[in-house]
Amino acid sequence: MATVTGGLIFVLTLVTILVRPYRIPEAVAAAVGGMLMVLVGIVPLSEIMNEPNVAHWADEIHALLKAHDIKIISFVPDGGHKRLIELCQNDATLQTVTLTTEEEGIALAAGAFLGGTRAALLMQSSGVGNCINLLSLPRVCNMPFLTLVTMRGEWGEFNPWQVPMGQSTSHVLEASGVIVYRVDDAGKVAPTVQAAIQIAFSSRQRVAVLLSQKLIGAKNFARGDK
Repeated sequence: MATVTGGLIFVLTLVTILVRPYRIPEAVAAAVGGMLMVLVGIVPLSEIMNEPNVAHWADEIHALLKAHDIKIISFVPDGGHKRLIELCQNDATLQTVTLTTEEEGIALAAGAFLGGTRAALLMQSSGVGNCINLLSLPRVCNMPFLTLVTMRGEWGEFNPWQVPMGQSTSHVLEASGVIVYRVDDAGKVAPTVQAAIQIAFSSRQRVAVLLSQKLIGAKNFARGDK
């Protein structure tokens, strides 16, 4: 990572100096620099493709959960949510619950609502298939439900078993009465989650925010990802 960062700074600086007399936009210069890094072998294309967004969205989500008084965070352990889970576990004002299967989080959120407390479920797209039956609970009982879903089976996916559910996630959720928001860019995470929280708890809606694989970075088990 340090090598990639150092190489990127060197190439971008060089490109900026070379193109400055021609008034080429900085964004174009950065794109050219990135392409040159791939061409000269400073960094392989696969590494750029798998590099998660630098501006970490998990911190923003954690702050929004606290700001909107969401007290219970349930999850099945997931690498895409790793940072957010750790932030919540280390926050004494939040109660985290490790689940054995994702649909338990729906029942937990329903019970929290009946007790006057707000909850959110963190899961991976593969877990959405486990929730289909129980999604009828908040729908029929007119309860708010908020889930944040890290996506698999799309951008740069290496595991073919993740693709079917990953490609079906939004359709399955919508067919189950869930409003679906999708985020591909780190700069849009906070406003999207804010909107999801607002409609879920103010209008008693079932809402899922899909955090795309392009946003979180494609997993690579050969690299040691989990």
